[in-house]
Amino acid sequence: MYTAVQKKFRARDEGEVLDEIRRAGEQLIVQRVFLADGDALVLPTRRLLNILDAIRRYMPAVERVSSYCLPRNLRRKSVEELKELADAGLKLAYVGAESGDDEVLARVNKGETFDSTLDALDKLGRAGISRSVMILNGLGGRALSQQHADNSARLMNAAQPEFLSTLVVSFPQGEARFRQAFADYLPLSQQELFAEIERLLQGLELRDTVFRSDHASNYLVLKGTLGADKPDLLAQVRQAIELPQRAGLRQEWQRGL
Repeated sequence: MYTAVQKKFRARDEGEVLDEIRRAGEQLIVQRVFLADGDALVLPTRRLLNILDAIRRYMPAVERVSSYCLPRNLRRKSVEELKELADAGLKLAYVGAESGDDEVLARVNKGETFDSTLDALDKLGRAGISRSVMILNGLGGRALSQQHADNSARLMNAAQPEFLSTLVVSFPQGEARFRQAFADYLPLSQQELFAEIERLLQGLELRDTVFRSDHASNYLVLKGTLGADKPDLLAQVRQAIELPQRAGLRQEWQRGL
């Protein structure tokens, strides 16, 4: 998802956060905690450990803590620091890789490369933190669609994440900011989006990754485990390409964008 307006990230006062955790624990039984609203892993490890300690103390029923994660925010964190966070309760990181293709990443001003994203995913994996990775279907437009699919598959094959999802790129606030660096961007048609997903799936060689393409932006809902369900997922995509009227596609009004 790309928008013309970006919210500015500001770390909240630590005492305020810890007090909020305490008060929530007194009023609620919580099993899962998401460290919102931005990428909490940009915070110093000490602050994160204090937050995770407060969650353990005041919310003893919590089974999993998760956070967004920008790859560049892990450059200053060692595997040992991440292991500390995992041991303290951080179990899952949502990583918006968006593409594994360096040209696509440069054109959309992502600030990452294939190598920087893979390094972050490897760090998380070695630390024992599960990775949920997102790829944006259609991000490369018509000109870069094939290399976007091929290199995204290559990135996932190298990382072997625990979870992988695809969303369709959209611009709820308009395309002006996006087109500043990608002036010749041409969006994919519905059928071209399916062809790109098919190419991505064909290139994936994953051993045990939960795959989901069920976000509101997706026309075709796909769910399975890769690689066991790869043939079935490819068959569903092929049906959407050849017989879309039988594929149970979402209508535009159903996409909730």
